[in-house]
Amino acid sequence: MSDRPIVILTALDLEYQAVRQLLVDTKLHRHQHGTRFEVGRLQGGRGRLALALVGAGNQSAAVLAERAIAEFAPAALLFVGVAGALHSHISLGDVVVATRVYAYHGGTSEDDGLKSRPRAWETSHAAEQLARHIGRTGAWTRGLADPGRLPQVYFGPIAAGEVVLNSRVSGHARWIRQNYHDACAIEMEGAGVAQAGHLNSAHPVVVIRGISDRADGTKEVTDRDQWQQRAVANAAAFAATLAEEIAAEDRDGNWLTQSTAAKGRTMPEQGTTYNIARDNARVGVQAGIVHGDIRFGPDLSQPADLEQALAALRARLERTYADGRLDKDTYAAAEAELAAADEALRAKTPQGKSQLTLALKKLRGLVGDVAELATELAAIIALAQALS
Repeated sequence: MSDRPIVILTALDLEYQAVRQLLVDTKLHRHQHGTRFEVGRLQGGRGRLALALVGAGNQSAAVLAERAIAEFAPAALLFVGVAGALHSHISLGDVVVATRVYAYHGGTSEDDGLKSRPRAWETSHAAEQLARHIGRTGAWTRGLADPGRLPQVYFGPIAAGEVVLNSRVSGHARWIRQNYHDACAIEMEGAGVAQAGHLNSAHPVVVIRGISDRADGTKEVTDRDQWQQRAVANAAAFAATLAEEIAAEDRDGNWLTQSTAAKGRTMPEQGTTYNIARDNARVGVQAGIVHGDIRFGPDLSQPADLEQALAALRARLERTYADGRLDKDTYAAAEAELAAADEALRAKTPQGKSQLTLALKKLRGLVGDVAELATELAAIIALAQALS
């Protein structure tokens, strides 16, 4: 089982406590800017978790999600909390796992009314598939403290804004029904963590919410009946099972990349062959048997040749931006990570190697939607990790 942590973030103290009580052997980890994480293991030692409280709202959630990803380079980031149900068939205590997160407050005000400018982020396919498997098996419900009705798990969009919705008839409620009718639940942090996940796509984000109210004017009643505590306990139980499964599949430290990166394979007993050659570049091959007219290129495990590989990557990144396949902000962030990788390579120290690998992984997260860049980066990362 991998020792890469899974980060879990929460917004409320009661959400934090629901996850905290599932951990053992916790130690305090203090970020240089003051954010406090508790790092421990799930009971039974099954998976390593880093837990933090971000407070309410998408902005703080985005900042601290980005901070957690940079600090831990986690196998995944889970956001666990409560939400209001937007459909009558979803009951109090049920769990909703986001397949898409809407930032529903975007819009433009015109003479004939407010027009929606929606933003949405999809949950990674690999993470969603794993979550659906857990939902189907029902194993996550074992040990739930509430002996009543077993909660159901729903998969669907979640709407994330900046206000608490507690009405079915308000203008706010009508706006959501009109523009985001497929949303299963509503909350206040999912858009922030989804944006952070988008900028670091090598680290998937999953938003998991327990239903504590119906967003219909009865929130005070359901809160008084302690549905928040019951709902978040269910969400935490599901998240713990998901974290355990991710840790089990992350034995080699790269569970998501293995399922999504384009990789060539030799015969099974001979492992994986990476090829980053493009256009007229020469190809270096490691294989048990080689057929055809092959020219062998330089040894890219040496620093000088890694510098050449990074220079070629920078040129390709510039062309991708010029072609319009990267937006300005993503390109600027990618350039910054590539500069950090260059600097770390020149340092020629053990710390420099670690910093090089981290910068390249963050760069891959930024440009992961461009298949050719993601593939090239996967190979360069493997070469950087083999650097002596």
